[in-house]
Amino acid sequence: MTGRPSGLELVLATANPDKAAEIVAILGAEGVALSPRPAEVPDVEETGGTLLDNARLKARAISEATGRAAVSDDTGLEVDALGGAPGVYTARYAGDDATYADNVVKLLVELHGIPAPDRGARFIAVAFVSFPDRTEIWAEGVVEGTIAPEARGTDGFGYDPVFVPNEGDGRTFAEMGPADKHVFSHRGRAFRALAAMLCDRAD
Repeated sequence: MTGRPSGLELVLATANPDKAAEIVAILGAEGVALSPRPAEVPDVEETGGTLLDNARLKARAISEATGRAAVSDDTGLEVDALGGAPGVYTARYAGDDATYADNVVKLLVELHGIPAPDRGARFIAVAFVSFPDRTEIWAEGVVEGTIAPEARGTDGFGYDPVFVPNEGDGRTFAEMGPADKHVFSHRGRAFRALAAMLCDRAD
């Protein structure tokens, strides 16, 4: 980036502390100011059929509730051997109240016996900003990888213990520190692209 967004503060649509921490780290490094979602604003039901639909739903709802520009994301894991599942249902793959561990266990069970060459997958993130005047911008980030046969590492969250990015050195995302992960993670790519768009908008 040749410049940085100036005078713009975005409200985070997510109340997930893990997602919020990553978004703050990535956008903060690009000079974007962020504030947490007000506690009185409830969660937004994710009823969209695509990641873009869900990201838009969340950003619009928070922008309308606060009267300020809001930023959201929606992320999906697509596994080739599962026909692209869990996809839009990534966060609730093992059920509406599933924990990170529940989702990982279900994924590993579904892939049991699938050989390494057939365990290809990708993470996709859509980063989205909705402004009070209803204008919108968004960006997508993708990282290709494979699903490990067992969970490894203690950093990160979600499916990080079983996702091995092709561009890495064989470690899962959960075996990397945040700085290494953000270099080529789906969320890192999406939010850096979004920051560049915000910069262009400010020029």
